[in-house]
Amino acid sequence: MSAEPDGPEDRLRRFATIWSRAVFPVSPTSLTRPEFEDQLLPLARRMSEALRARSYDAAEGRALGAALVDAHCTDPEALSRTLDCVDAYLVLYCGDDGPQDDLRARSSRIQHAMAAGFAQALRARTLAEQESIAQAALRAQGVVAQALHASEARFRAVFEGAAIGIGIADLDGNVLETNAALLRMFGGGEHTVRSRNVRDWTHVDDAPQMWRLYDELVRGEREHYHVEKAFYRPDGTVLWTNLTVSLLRDADGAPQYQLALMEDTTERRLLNLRLRYEATHDALTGLPNRTLFFERLEKAMGAGPGQRFGLCYLDLDGFKTINDSLGHAAGDRLLVEIADRLQSCATAPGEMVARLGGDEFVALTTGPHTQREVDELAGRIMNALLAPVRIEGRELTVRGSIGIVEGPAGERSAAEVLRSADITMYRAKNAGGNRFELADPEADARAITRHGLTNSLPAALERGEFFIEYQPLVHLGDGSVRGAEALVRWLHPQHGVLGPDRFIPLAEHTGLIVPLGRWVLEQSVRQAHEWRQRHGADTPLRINVNLSPCQLTHPGLVQDTVDILESTGVAPDALCLEVTESALIGADDDLLKPLRRLAEMGVDIALDDFGTGYSNLANLRRLPVSVLKLDRSFTQSMQQFPADPVDLKIVEGIVSLAHSLDLAVTVEGVETGAQAEQLRILGCDTAQGWYYARPGPPDRLHDLALVDATG
Repeated sequence: MSAEPDGPEDRLRRFATIWSRAVFPVSPTSLTRPEFEDQLLPLARRMSEALRARSYDAAEGRALGAALVDAHCTDPEALSRTLDCVDAYLVLYCGDDGPQDDLRARSSRIQHAMAAGFAQALRARTLAEQESIAQAALRAQGVVAQALHASEARFRAVFEGAAIGIGIADLDGNVLETNAALLRMFGGGEHTVRSRNVRDWTHVDDAPQMWRLYDELVRGEREHYHVEKAFYRPDGTVLWTNLTVSLLRDADGAPQYQLALMEDTTERRLLNLRLRYEATHDALTGLPNRTLFFERLEKAMGAGPGQRFGLCYLDLDGFKTINDSLGHAAGDRLLVEIADRLQSCATAPGEMVARLGGDEFVALTTGPHTQREVDELAGRIMNALLAPVRIEGRELTVRGSIGIVEGPAGERSAAEVLRSADITMYRAKNAGGNRFELADPEADARAITRHGLTNSLPAALERGEFFIEYQPLVHLGDGSVRGAEALVRWLHPQHGVLGPDRFIPLAEHTGLIVPLGRWVLEQSVRQAHEWRQRHGADTPLRINVNLSPCQLTHPGLVQDTVDILESTGVAPDALCLEVTESALIGADDDLLKPLRRLAEMGVDIALDDFGTGYSNLANLRRLPVSVLKLDRSFTQSMQQFPADPVDLKIVEGIVSLAHSLDLAVTVEGVETGAQAEQLRILGCDTAQGWYYARPGPPDRLHDLALVDATG
């Protein structure tokens, strides 16, 4: 066979050959290796078809795992070697030059499904075997009892030929008879068993009720009992059995002997322990995985009075960069090295380290003094990360962010503790990383609330939970209302009315700001249309709507605005779109193009929060804006009369510059009559703030308070 197989069938056969060579040494089969390969070839073909199928079928993957058991590959090592072969060679020989990333992702999913199917089939097979042996034991018990009362010859035939271990003892526990199967199980000569008394066979793992059941049986109060029992063999190894002990009575019904039937379950127990280990430990690092850690954490949470716990949640800083630059193999070796270091940090009783997944690890300490111990544990972890890790000839510096939760047992659930540690870890990471932070219940509550709000945002828009309040824009010259700014609110079912500062950043992060912003724009323009119809064209009321940076980059901004204006019959000059100064700092022509198109249509563009950023005043000439909205920080000193002369000069200069560029000036945050008068003298055009009115429903637009809000 050539080094590079030619056709798909040759490649498939090559994969089957590699697979059979790997698995054959650990498979109890009477077939030759080539015959074993022929047995695996149909499974390899099914695996190849599953890899290249249009859609992934988890059931087929599980069926392949079950088929492995049917082929008598029941040793866990056979599964491990199979998964290694699939991981290394399935895409190489059966991928047909398809997209490698997609094929490898499909291969990984097939491996997971095969492992699940293998475990499920093996458990089913084991249970079936247990049931079969149990039935055989019951039949043997009946036959032995009859044989003892019938004839010695028949008894010997049954006794010696039985496949399970059989022993007979008197009521004092002296062993009288043992069959060959029982002697093989104990691995010694007849004298090693016959010289023992039943009561000598104690083991540290004996069930608490076992010897009570034994005493009841030999007293004639019980006919039989069934337990799982361990015995020490003469060589010191442990024999695990399913043990059934029955009372044999004489012809008059008086207790005479005790009969023991033993099934050797040592290998099955070791297999179950192996499967349990694989289910509760991380395959890459060997550390306990999320499942086992959660069991330990729940146990710690249920500890008695006076017990405490401490949890360190570690995430490596910059691991993704290492993974992307050096490859996943290097990333895996790095994780193994870090896992070894972390394991050495948790050696005291009550301490454990686990890998939750990816580059996230946890360390747990329990006991009465965890306030001090958890800080020391976190310090040991940070010190363990100091030394560089050498991977592929490079020395990599790895740092970590740790979230610490500590407290008394019994007050919180394991899930709540882990969530708090996760939140705290991200707080450490956001603070720059390479540090640890202690959990803060108030910070946790804020983070949990943000998470809940983020998840409920999409449904809130569909359910109509948002509404708009309007704050009047007042002309400083004659005091008339010239328009209003639309301010969106969220009527949350649990948290009540939320202002935009609570949910707009979340909407921007999730992308929901685009449909939400379009809804606000449409509702506000419709309201402007109603105002103009109610108050007539002689009172031109303009509506101001805020645009987020995400909306500026959305390709549908201009068309959406045009469609809304045309559908409502509102002229473009009735709309003013407010854009924050920070969103336009360093903006290129592509970002400014939609704003220019809107300005050319007649829509006013306002530069909001002017003065809070670092924009060059000379850049105002290139921005398509017609209004400057002066930030409230410039006018706070004007709440009292007379105002700070320096602030007056600054505002006067900005107003003069704006008017020289044909820009109108609106001032936010006007709270007193003194402010309003000073701003009028300085030449500002319009103002808004609590002095005039707080945001409210649209029918109260002209209800101006004209009272000092600071009083």
